[in-house]
Amino acid sequence: MNLPVSFEEKMQSLLGEEMDAYLACYEEPRYYGLRVNTGKISVEEFRRICPFEITPIPWIENGFYYDGENTSPAKHPYYFAGLYYLQEPSAMTPANRLPVEPGDKVLDLCAAPGGKATELGVRLKGEGLLAANDISSSRAKGLLKNIEVFGIGNILVLSVEPGKLESYFTEYFDKILIDAPCSGEGMFRKDKKMVKAWEEHGPEYFCRIQKNIILQAARMLKPGGMLLYSTCTFDSRENESVIGYLKKQYPQFRVLEIAPYEGFRGGMPETMEEPDDEIRKTIRIFPHCVKGEGHFLALLQKGGSGEEVSEVSEDEGAAGKADRRQISKRESFEKKSGRNIPEAIEDFFRNISWSLDPSRLDIHGERVYYMPEGLPEVRGLRFLRTGLLLGELKKNRFEPSQALAMSLKKEEYACCIDMPAEDERILRYLKGETLDVGALASAGEKGWRLVCVDGYPLGWGKLSGGLLKNKYLPGWRLCG
Repeated sequence: MNLPVSFEEKMQSLLGEEMDAYLACYEEPRYYGLRVNTGKISVEEFRRICPFEITPIPWIENGFYYDGENTSPAKHPYYFAGLYYLQEPSAMTPANRLPVEPGDKVLDLCAAPGGKATELGVRLKGEGLLAANDISSSRAKGLLKNIEVFGIGNILVLSVEPGKLESYFTEYFDKILIDAPCSGEGMFRKDKKMVKAWEEHGPEYFCRIQKNIILQAARMLKPGGMLLYSTCTFDSRENESVIGYLKKQYPQFRVLEIAPYEGFRGGMPETMEEPDDEIRKTIRIFPHCVKGEGHFLALLQKGGSGEEVSEVSEDEGAAGKADRRQISKRESFEKKSGRNIPEAIEDFFRNISWSLDPSRLDIHGERVYYMPEGLPEVRGLRFLRTGLLLGELKKNRFEPSQALAMSLKKEEYACCIDMPAEDERILRYLKGETLDVGALASAGEKGWRLVCVDGYPLGWGKLSGGLLKNKYLPGWRLCG
């Protein structure tokens, strides 16, 4: 592979005698990875049912390598059931190393296509809030789909400039992940097109963007909260120096240790204009040291009291602002719902073992949403989703959504059609076809059925006379 001369010279200065080993890795094949959705299936159970060969990624407890040259896991029904996400192994590390707890308010600031957001959302276990943002509206649509496939409903999916979020979420989030746009040097082996992109927009271009983003994120983080900054590049201007810049602007931030792995390297403060020994706690991942591509990670915690931090921000303190917005939003829900669940929704949910809180229902026209608790007012922001889309009210009947199907477990819905992955009807269902399921239903049965593969939901169908009318979302269907 022909690498730019200036890039090779830089890597030589970084790696010294390891340069030959680094260059040799370009002769090796890239590594393919998948990450198990532990919100739907345990790692042990997935290993038992996985239809293709996998081997563990040693530093990711729910991550596995697979043979990307000879297998197609994106075409298997388990992929459509949201049992796993396909992700480059090193790229799994940032979300894995940000210590998210149920109930946290979490922001993934540059989230598309959703590899990191889906893991953060699973770790919330249905509590708190996952806000996932991407500036590109087209990429944000793919982000939303991946989050919904994973069955995550306590969400706010946005598509705005990061700076526009500040006034809405000042000191609001407990945890923030920034997988920053970067020059992509760590992905040269995986995607050769990245070399040409690097020649057009290199580190100097991106480090200015990264510095703006990390300061914007800092102002949205609560005192005591944690921020994980990551890139897939090697240049210290985009890595160590960005962290140094943050600490200079906001001295209340300190760098935390990251759970180690034998192939990880510490940060390199000697590459900075103003070396900071704390930077050694950051992590560099080189492709000649692990079975994965290049990455950089820094985990930071914001210190100081709310009073001290508010002096830094131009906006009013988060506590009062967030409280007012939450009260306003809650009153809005209660006013719209009248604290009563519409009869059509109640009828449908008799078959679901969930207990709906009427104050969290939000009905816009025909669409019915179940909102996360404590969500502030987001009017004025461009968003794709707030909460879980339950379905639509049409002429006093309720039609459940694809997102609701993916949020359910088989045992939570009373009326299911469950077929094994080997049943040819599963692929026909994913392609949008009507199915003959007479042998799986009693005579005269009709109504909504949750279609499952080996016990894991895929979507809805409507049963009548032994035929299942396909209600799988058209935009999600399997092609070919």
